[in-house]
Amino acid sequence: MSGPTLVIELAEALSPAALREFRALMVGLSSHFTEKRPGFLDVNVPTERLGVEDGREEGWRKPVPLPLLGSTSADEELPALVGFSPQPEDWGRPFLVYLMGPGVGDENLFEAEHADEPEVETILGFRPTHAVNVSACADREIDHMATALLTAAVMDVIGGVAKAELLYGQASFIAGPGVVGIADDDWMALGTAEFLRSWSGTPPSGWSSSPDGFAPEVAL
Repeated sequence: MSGPTLVIELAEALSPAALREFRALMVGLSSHFTEKRPGFLDVNVPTERLGVEDGREEGWRKPVPLPLLGSTSADEELPALVGFSPQPEDWGRPFLVYLMGPGVGDENLFEAEHADEPEVETILGFRPTHAVNVSACADREIDHMATALLTAAVMDVIGGVAKAELLYGQASFIAGPGVVGIADDDWMALGTAEFLRSWSGTPPSGWSSSPDGFAPEVAL
C-alpha cells in the first residue's frame, strides 16, 4: 500500500560527506535498513525514534493462519487454526527514502516530477538539481505524521526545502513558522524542517491525493 510522499528539493548534488551523514542518520533511526543503491534506502523506522508513540498495545501480535499440513489440504473435519506468528513483530513504519537526479539514479523520475515548475523555482530561488523523496509504504494516520518528522530529520542533515501538496482550501491556513511560499494555485506548500515539525504537531484529519501517493493535510 502506498502512503504519503514528501519531496526535499536540493540546489546541488549531495557531497560525499553529506551522503555519509544522510546514510548514518537513517541507519540510526531504522530497525530495518537496506541500501539498494547509494542514496536509495528501504527502511523501517520506529515512530518512537521520531518522537511519536505508535499507540498499539505492548505485546500486540498480528494473528496469522497456521497451516497444519503445509500446502496439503487439511481434512475438512479439522477446524481451521489461527495463531500468532512466532517471529517478533517489527513495529517500524516502512519507508522508501531515496536521492534522485543526475549522476545518482532515478533521473527520469526526477525530470518527470520537476517538469514545468517555474513558480516553484521562483519561490525557491533556485532550480532543483536533485531531490530526496520520503515515501511511506503504509497509509495510517501515524504514517503521515511520521513522514513529516522523518523528512524534517533528513533536512536537518542535508538541507533543502520541503515540497508538499495541500487539500483544497488549506492554503489560507498556512501561515506558521518555516513556510517559504505557496505555489500551484494554492495546491502546494514549500517550507523548512521547522514547518514540517509544526505541521505534524496537530494530527491531520484528511489527506490529499497526488500522482505520487498522498500528501498530508496541513493542520496548523
